[in-house]
Amino acid sequence: MSYVAKYQETAPDRAEIDALPGAVLIEFGVDWCPHCQGAQSSIETALGAQPGLRHIKVEDGPGRRLGRTFRVKLWPTLIFMRDGQEIGRVVRPTSTQEISELLAG
Repeated sequence: MSYVAKYQETAPDRAEIDALPGAVLIEFGVDWCPHCQGAQSSIETALGAQPGLRHIKVEDGPGRRLGRTFRVKLWPTLIFMRDGQEIGRVVRPTSTQEISELLAG
């Protein structure tokens, strides 16, 4: 799966995320966030080097349960998971290298 451009309004529940096999990048944020907008080209470039990686882009905010289960505080937050386990995360990434290093974990 490749880069996803728009945040999903409807999020999967945590049990679904934890049950996903293989590597997954979950991105929390909102379309109107300037930090999220600024990170998109770096995220897209980093994901371009990982063609088999699943990218789940979830709209976050007050009352959004999935983000709370991951203790998301700032946007964008990128969480790299493998077989339901968090491997690492990057908050407000500013470079492709930062994201690529996360995905190498």
